[in-house]
Amino acid sequence: MTRLGGHVSTRDNGATPRRRRWQVALLPFATVGLVAAGLVVTQTGAQAATWPTAKSTTTVTSTQSISGTRDFGLVRYKAGGAMGDGGQSESQKPIFELADGATIKNVIIGSPAADGIHCKGSCTLVNVWWEDVGEDAATFKGGSSANYTVDGGGARSASDKVFQHNGGGKLTIKNFDVSNFGKLYRSCGNCSTQYKRTVVIQNVTVTAPGKVLAGINTNYGDTATFSGITIYGDSSRKISICDRYTGNSSGAEPVKTGSGPDGTYCKYTSSNIVYR
Repeated sequence: MTRLGGHVSTRDNGATPRRRRWQVALLPFATVGLVAAGLVVTQTGAQAATWPTAKSTTTVTSTQSISGTRDFGLVRYKAGGAMGDGGQSESQKPIFELADGATIKNVIIGSPAADGIHCKGSCTLVNVWWEDVGEDAATFKGGSSANYTVDGGGARSASDKVFQHNGGGKLTIKNFDVSNFGKLYRSCGNCSTQYKRTVVIQNVTVTAPGKVLAGINTNYGDTATFSGITIYGDSSRKISICDRYTGNSSGAEPVKTGSGPDGTYCKYTSSNIVYR
């Protein structure tokens, strides 16, 4: 269901994680085309997921600065040295730091992922795959007029957050796959500088376990809009779609004030969420 500086490089055989069996006969034509292009199509339970095969693996010992557009051709990158162990320490370094306006495409973030990707301003992430999310998959740090887009790709094994929105502006997450996660998106609840933040989440496939798709701060005017969300393995509907908080700039723990659609801050209806 998914849509799609100092290096030590080692080859990778492209093996995929544990999966149950091939289901090519049940896949639509577009997905079969992806198989022909070298992507591995597998199925776990009721969900068909498409994850790329890494061409090689590169270990970095310092943050890689990216400007302009760079296509990585499905190379896996992971952290080495003192970058971080992929746990929840706030002192970890990003594998990639994107300048304002930068775009990265077709890259796999392996384990350890340290602090993933940082966007200093507007950025676009196309077909980026996090095999085991570290502290966060990506952190967005631009100003109030920044625009960020995550298009395609996926993330799994995020013990806390996948996408952390510390700056201002608008983030669009579309055609994405997430599984085994804490929060898919969190508008920073206690950053020293706060903003009004907007998130649009569309055509996203979610596989339990997970806790929350989006957490936003209503006192700063945040909004979260959802459409085309498909959730697998959550028959009891434990995954919260949208949580509302009162944020602060003091560093204190933000106070949760509610959950669910309200038409003002958390924008969706039951028709926007499908359970499988």
